[in-house]
Amino acid sequence: MQKHVQQYLAEVFGTYVLVFVGAGAVIGFGSGVAPFAFGFALLTGLYIFGEISGGHFNPIVSLSMLLDRRMTAKEVGPYWIAQFVGAVLAALCLLLMTSSDDVAKAATVPQQGVRAAFFVELFCSALFMLVILVVTKSEAAKSVTYIVIGLSLMAFHFTAVPFSGSGLNPARSFGTALVGNTWTDFWIYILAPLAGAFIGWLVYAVVVKGDMNLKDDFKGLRTEVGSAYGRGGGAPEGPGDGTRGTGGPPPEGPGDGTRDTA
Repeated sequence: MQKHVQQYLAEVFGTYVLVFVGAGAVIGFGSGVAPFAFGFALLTGLYIFGEISGGHFNPIVSLSMLLDRRMTAKEVGPYWIAQFVGAVLAALCLLLMTSSDDVAKAATVPQQGVRAAFFVELFCSALFMLVILVVTKSEAAKSVTYIVIGLSLMAFHFTAVPFSGSGLNPARSFGTALVGNTWTDFWIYILAPLAGAFIGWLVYAVVVKGDMNLKDDFKGLRTEVGSAYGRGGGAPEGPGDGTRGTGGPPPEGPGDGTRDTA
């Protein structure tokens, strides 16, 4: 099997584990267990699939890796597709076990108004991406990368659940919304996490890396995206792109290939 196909499948099934376990627990026990369920589900998915794909399982993680140039524009699209497929597949499996109304219980909807839901999704997504960007490059966190990320998601869910139901992941929110047919203020769970990923990367770039030349970063990213999606040039498709070498390590993320092979 080609390496990039393995990576896409790892993203499908890693996202599946996250949504099936997390949303399933919410259906069975209520939203009070969501932080534990999603935190431990992410930890499980990372240990199973992290070394194969980088263990993103979330579109905003892939976006953060693109912004930090740890991933190419060509790689992001297939990763996003895989993540949404995994989330929908998990929600469909929950539908087979329960009903559409039950799956709707795990959908993310505002709990205390649109404003509160938007900003908690924005802030928690930004902090979560900041954690991931830091620990996946930190030698000090090398042996506990997965654990830090799983516990961080748990902590941010404790904050977000009372306000937004806690998405922090557009694919997770889409899967349960689609199968549960629950679209109340759904735009929040797409726009706020994506904006949060940008803010998290910005803080990481300036505060942690000390990068004050962001204009050139944006220019380089714009050029790369334009080249990858429709303006000619373009690197070879898939994770085996020209900068990495075919069959090279997976794009970096919670389980980047440089730290999790011990």
